[in-house]
Parts: sequence; structure tokens; C-alpha cells
Amino acid sequence: MNAQLPIRSAPTDSIFAVEGLRCAGCIAKLENGLAAVPGVESARVNFTTRRVSISHDQAIDEDTLQQAMQKLGFTAEPFRGDTTNAADTETRQLLKALGVAGFAAINIMLLSVSVWSGADGATRSLFHWLSAAIALPAVAYAGRPFFKSAWSALRVGGTNMDVPISIGVVLTCGVSLYETITHGPHAYFDGATMLLFFLLAGRVLDSAMRARATDSVAALLRQSAPGGHVIAKDGSTSWRAAAELAPGMRLLVASGERFAADGLVEAGTSSVDRALITGENVPVAVGPSDLVLAGTINLDAPLTVRITAAEADTVIADIGRMMAAATQSKSLYVRIADRAARLYAPAVHSLAALSFIGWMLAGSGWHEALLIAVAVLIITCPCALGLAVPIAQVVASGALMRAGVLIKDGAALERLAAADTVLFDKTGTLTLGRPVPAGMLPLAPSEKSAALALAQASRHPLARALAAALTSEGIVAARAESLTESPGEGLSAVVDGEVARLGKPGWLGAAASGHTLLTAFRLGDAPARLLGFEDGLRPDAAATIARLGALGLPASIISGDRPEAVAGVADSLGIIGQSELKPADKLALIERLQSEGRRVLMVGDGLNDGPALNAAHVSMAPASASDVGKTAADLVFLGDRLMPVAQAIMAARRTMAIVRQNFALAIGYNVLAVPLAVAGYVTPLVAALAMSGSSLIVVANALRLRSAARIDQP
Repeated sequence: MNAQLPIRSAPTDSIFAVEGLRCAGCIAKLENGLAAVPGVESARVNFTTRRVSISHDQAIDEDTLQQAMQKLGFTAEPFRGDTTNAADTETRQLLKALGVAGFAAINIMLLSVSVWSGADGATRSLFHWLSAAIALPAVAYAGRPFFKSAWSALRVGGTNMDVPISIGVVLTCGVSLYETITHGPHAYFDGATMLLFFLLAGRVLDSAMRARATDSVAALLRQSAPGGHVIAKDGSTSWRAAAELAPGMRLLVASGERFAADGLVEAGTSSVDRALITGENVPVAVGPSDLVLAGTINLDAPLTVRITAAEADTVIADIGRMMAAATQSKSLYVRIADRAARLYAPAVHSLAALSFIGWMLAGSGWHEALLIAVAVLIITCPCALGLAVPIAQVVASGALMRAGVLIKDGAALERLAAADTVLFDKTGTLTLGRPVPAGMLPLAPSEKSAALALAQASRHPLARALAAALTSEGIVAARAESLTESPGEGLSAVVDGEVARLGKPGWLGAAASGHTLLTAFRLGDAPARLLGFEDGLRPDAAATIARLGALGLPASIISGDRPEAVAGVADSLGIIGQSELKPADKLALIERLQSEGRRVLMVGDGLNDGPALNAAHVSMAPASASDVGKTAADLVFLGDRLMPVAQAIMAARRTMAIVRQNFALAIGYNVLAVPLAVAGYVTPLVAALAMSGSSLIVVANALRLRSAARIDQP
């Protein structure tokens, strides 16, 4: 009898939202700890979104995985598809804590001025008690994010960066309270509250950046239709939510509606606005057996569509998954800080403990030894090191904002400074994305009035462009009667007793010219007038490409548009271009370049650019981009000029130079200050002032970036 092999259940994936992830050490601890759980094949942490994806046997339930993470010191909840509210709640809580710490620090510093000025006796004790009354409740409230994190680590026998911070704050407040009760000369409530304020400022920035990372997928999902009208076997229709749609169902999609699922056209002809998927503004004609995609818009006439994919299986959902998978932490300096954080806690604990033991052995009392240990804990606080990057980012962000560039991710400047390759989308990025007449419109005044009457009644992009051009000339629309629409062809109406038509050149019997964007107009028996349109380049596109070349960044085009359209733009700018690329193609190209060691700056505007914008080393989008494009990008530039792309790169390089200087200043501070604290020359109050002073020096150095966005800067 042959022994049967044990049957292993097929693996499944579970996603959890995790609290308490603070550094790279937390990531390694969680991934390695979960991988050691029987039945777990792998675990991958997304540090940006604070989620962990676990591949495991079906026999393991979510409760078991939650318990495993709890034993590792992390609180986790199953991810149900929307953490926006949770992220917003965390940011609001941190902002409240920051406000409380700032209020307390300012008021206690004002009270401390009198003590520093020589107040003595009952006056000094009164100020100490007032400081205690402000500080103790403020520290209890504002310190909760650190105390909670530290306790989570300690109760499972671990440690993290918040442990020494919590110990330092608690000991400082305890010693200060003892000094106040015993009418001692010094209290250090100002140092404790100031320490919390600086640390909370960094925590707020971190939370805000993580909340932004989840917005791109949420913005994408909002582009899908909430549902559609399903055709029953008896021919009746009923509205169904998108979650209730399934392959095989038949949808009736009216003109102007978004498709709620992917499917094949069964009946009807129309044109579809696919700009959401392809980024191109020229509608595509569809008929029986043609594929239509969820999120795109049916423009001209009703269509009957048989669903082939719904909800999570649609193309737009695939793009969303690619965007989520591409969202990762990419910051070199953050990784350096994370490595330092893993060493910080044990090093500071050991140094403070050795200082206490050493001074006790030297014959000092416990009070003096404890004050020295507290001073060591405070003075070694990495505030200056922690501010080295964010304060430079804040100042540079302000300078770029004045230059018309909005930074959405604080670490983007760091990545932008390292970019060595630039990839541009075409439509809406290198071009303005707004069709305009190619030269003077070949229409008589009466024809213009009739054409405007028809153009105003159409949703077609070229018709809207024609209406805008005629309106800007001061043309008044004629009165149109018997307005009718030929699906996929155009509009016709009776104007002043004559039939007017606006639509495809072939429908009006006109031969196409060299323009890629064409429509035609005909009034009565007159010959059809061909109306050519073009999507013009941004006014400084050529100068920007030249500037990027001078900065050592080669540029090229990756577009979903037709080869002839891409070739025309590429030739005019003197760069190469690739056409007819799908979102997955753009993503694959960027991943290949980055596997070769290139650091790609992606500049795009459409949904089809979303995965590429997220996967690139750094990304930018124009303010005219789709909601998904603007949300996915790290930076957004305003106006019709393209030069802000080059300005941002130059500002980023200057910013990183300042950051490196700040790191040197912060490290130099610790090299000088720590030995003095260990030697007993620094009180906790002086330690707090020194810590704050080092932070101010870093801030002052960063203020030199206020003109970082000037294009003439080296």
C-alpha cells in the first residue's frame, strides 16, 4: 500500500493594516516573524501604506495571523479596502497632540525666563508649580503616540526608537516634579515639552505622507461607475450596483454614461471617450464585438454590452493594483535614518545606564547621577538629525510653490535630485491637451453661426474645441431646428431653412487632409469645409528639453497615442518616442530601466500613467492632469509652462546639498555634546537647550533654500 502524501491546501492572501511600523527594523521584525509561523509562505510589508500582505495556507484564519502579529508587538486589523478614514484620524490625533505640546512648550518657556533671570525663593517655586500644572497633563496627552509605541515593544520583550524617548520624557518630568516638591533650583518641564513638540512635528509629516499614498487608488476607484442598468431576459432593465455585476450579464449604457464593467458591444454603434485609460482625447468608434472598458464614457448613442469582467477583474482595477504594488518607500536618507534608529535605542540606553552607574561608583548621590543620565538621554535626542531632511524639504517646497510647483511627497525632492532619465507622456504633458484650430477656420460668418449651433449640442472634444474657438471670436449661435444625431458620425439640424451638418469628414463626403484631428462642416449645398485641429506643444517645451539635456538628463516620450502623432512631437523636440503603449507597457519599461540602474523621472497626466507615475523613482504631473494622475504624482506643476520640471530638478539638487550639510551639523553636535553630558557638565535644562539649539542651526541652514527654485541657480 502506497503512503499518501499530505494534501496541502492552496495558498491564499490576506492583507492587514498594521499599527506601530516606525522604521526598517519594524519591517524586518514583522516579515521575518510572520515567515516563521507554520503555514505562512511569505509576508511583505508596504511601509508607505502601513499594510502587510501575507500568503498562507487556507487552514490558517485571520485571528491566528492577528495573534501572531500581536506577539511580535504590532496591532493589526484585516484590511477591507478603505483606510482613508483611519489615516485621516491618525493625522488629526497627531495634530492635536502637536498643538498641545506646542502650547505647553511656549508657555513654560515664558515662565522659565523669570527663573533664568534670577527669580528665587517663593517666586521660583510658584513658577515651577505653574510649569508643572501645564506640563504634566500636556505630556500625558501629547506623549501618547510615543508611550503607546514604547509599551507595545516592551511588553513583548523588544525595543524601538520610542522607548528611550519615552524614558527620557518620563524621567525628566519625574525629576522636575521632585525638584518642584523639594523647592530645588531647577526644573526641566520646558525641555520635556519642547522635545515632544519637535518629535511630533516629524510624526505628523510622516502620517500625512502615508495618507497621501492611499489617495491615488481611492481617486482611481472613484472614476468607475457605481453601477449600471442590467437587461433581463424579458427585455426589462433594472439598476444594479457595480458589486452585483457579473460576467454574462447584459448592460444598457446610455449616451453620456460611464461603463460600469468591461464587456463586448452586442448592439449599437457609438464613440467612446477612452481618455481615462489611454490618456488620449480623440474618441474611438465602437460597434458590435468591440471591447469597452469600465470607467470610459459612451458619447454618442445607447449601447448594449455583454459583461466580460466586473469589479476586481476590470482593467481599471488592474491599474489600481499596479499602482498599489508600485507604492513603496524609495528614500535613501530615510533608509539611513532607519538604520541609525535600530542602533539608537540600545546605544542611548547603554550610555545613560553607564553614566548613572559610573557617577554612582564615583561617589555621587543617586540624585546627581540620575540628572546626568537624564541629560544624556535628552541631549542625544536625534532632533537635529530628524530635522535635517524635513526642514530642508519644507523650505524648498515653499520656494517651488512660489515657482508654480507643488510637492505632495516630502521625500520626492530627494528622489528627484537623483533622477538621471526623464520619460514624458505626450498628450496633456508635452502638449497642452486642448485641441485648437490649426490656423484660421475656413468658414463664412453665416457658416460660423450655424457651426456653433451644432458644436454646442455635442459632447465630442473637437466639437467642444470648435465651440470654444467660435465663442472667443464673438460668434452668436444660430437657431437650430430638428436637431438629430447620427451615432458615430455627427450632428445635423436645420438652420435658416438649410440643412447643416457637423461630423466626420467621410460622412460629409470630404477627403481627409494631413491633420490628425479633423472634423467637417457643411451648410446646405455648399462644399464641405474641413476643419483641422492640433494639440499644440507647451510654449517652452523645446527650451525645457534643452535645459534637461544640459543638466545631464536625457528625455524621451512614452505615449498611448498613434505612431504618427508621437513621431511629429518627438521630431519637433529632437528626442525619441514610443507609441501605442498600454499602462502595463509603460510600467514594464520603467521597471526595466530601473533594473538597469536608471533613476526615472516620469512626467504624465492620465489614468493610463498612474502605475508608471507610482513605479518611477519620482514623478510629476501638470495641474490639468486627471485626479488619478495628480494624486499618484509626487509633484504637480501649474500653468502651461513646462520649465517648472527643470526648475524642480535644480531645486532638488540644491536641497540635497543642504541636507548633507545638515547631517554633518547634526552629527558634529552629538560628537561635541554627548561627551560633555556624560562628564556631568550638562544639566537636563542645558541638554534641552542644546538639543533645541542644534535644531535651530539646522533650520537656519535650510532657510538658504528660499530661492532654490530660481532657474539661474547653479
